[in-house]
Amino acid sequence: MELRTYLVEDNATIRENLVGTLEELASVRALGWAEGESEAKAWFAAHAGEWDLAIVDLFLKQGSGLGVLEALRSRVGPQRVVVLSNYATPDMRKRCAQLGADAIFDKSNEIDALVELCLQLAESPRSME
Repeated sequence: MELRTYLVEDNATIRENLVGTLEELASVRALGWAEGESEAKAWFAAHAGEWDLAIVDLFLKQGSGLGVLEALRSRVGPQRVVVLSNYATPDMRKRCAQLGADAIFDKSNEIDALVELCLQLAESPRSME
């Protein structure tokens, strides 16, 4: 199965590299991206059941990834939300989990773990339930 994925990331270089890597290695199909909280929330509100995975950075051009997580707390069925950030401290990991993140990855050293999770989800979207 192809994972329909939406990315919330304001750094164009990171966004492009991540999409390329995940599409090549992990059965991910990028649906689009947002650079800020308001843009992301509007997209998710307009496409409620049309995505499988959201990848959210914490620091955005406008607003915060925490606001995006809050908005996605009421997502539908097997949809998954992961955080990918350079600020994956123990306290921030705890806060993201409290806001409903299914996983939190550090951009600097946990990309492989994100790829593995995507592969797992593509095989069985409900495998994290």
